[in-house]
Amino acid sequence: MRLSLLLFFLYRLLWLASKTNKGFIKFISKARVRVMIKTDDGRHARLFIFNRGTVSSITGPDHTYDVAMVWKDSTTAFNVLLKKDQKEIFNAAASGKLKIKGMSVYAIWFDNATSYIV
Repeated sequence: MRLSLLLFFLYRLLWLASKTNKGFIKFISKARVRVMIKTDDGRHARLFIFNRGTVSSITGPDHTYDVAMVWKDSTTAFNVLLKKDQKEIFNAAASGKLKIKGMSVYAIWFDNATSYIV
């Protein structure tokens, strides 16, 4: 439940930034990217959709994406995402708690996008 709330809150922050943050607006203006963040069991999942300056999101694990960040469990995902520390993300991936599926360049792009709202 905490992870689902965190992902919803992240979506709302991204949506708000797409309306008010000039740097973020410019950053996403030409992008067409679909980023999935979910747990391995699919119980917690949210797709973030960037479409040439707009941000939207839908829940559920069964959507087409460009990149998916698949977490072993919701507790790990919540703790690491809340910290927003590259070292923690790297350690999660190195220990098998995070898997990147699809085009990893979009995961880097998404991390850069979220840096505008923190």
